[in-house]
Amino acid sequence: MTRLSLRPRARAGSHQRGAALITATALLLVVTVLGVSSLVAALLELQMSANLQYQERAFQAAEFAIEQALDSAPLNTSYARANPRTFPAPGVDAFVPATTTDTYTYRLYYDTSAGSTPIPIGSDAGTTMVAYHFVISGTGNSLRGAQATHVQGFYVLGPANCDVAGASCSFESTKRERTYWAQSGAE
Repeated sequence: MTRLSLRPRARAGSHQRGAALITATALLLVVTVLGVSSLVAALLELQMSANLQYQERAFQAAEFAIEQALDSAPLNTSYARANPRTFPAPGVDAFVPATTTDTYTYRLYYDTSAGSTPIPIGSDAGTTMVAYHFVISGTGNSLRGAQATHVQGFYVLGPANCDVAGASCSFESTKRERTYWAQSGAE
């Protein structure tokens, strides 16, 4: 009589049970780590590109401030570096048109270190006119603390005796000639 055994028979290679599961789990872990690191890298690149865009918007807002000052600010030699013409008033935000996030300010003053100089070469204003030098410092702001500050020097022509004995001179409709430009913090 043959006995039936309830015990399973040992098969060849039975000592490798579960190796496929361990290998598959290890590969899945590697793929997961690669996927997560790629996602993190993509998010960081997205943040960097957004920061660059905000910095560019701040740059443009600072340029807008310079243009606003050149086009519309009244000029007077009484605006000194210690007491410049500022726009807008402190505590007020001036928004760049068509934005709700980008703001600008500017400071305009008569450059007493340059003062009035002979008319630059090429001007035909005659000998009774001199060049009065002014400086604009425009600052633009955007999101995430992006900020840019630009400095624009320029001069206007006026009568040679205008700033004698501390008198101040006003230049309302005089053409403004740019002399130099600088970006603060740029290398």
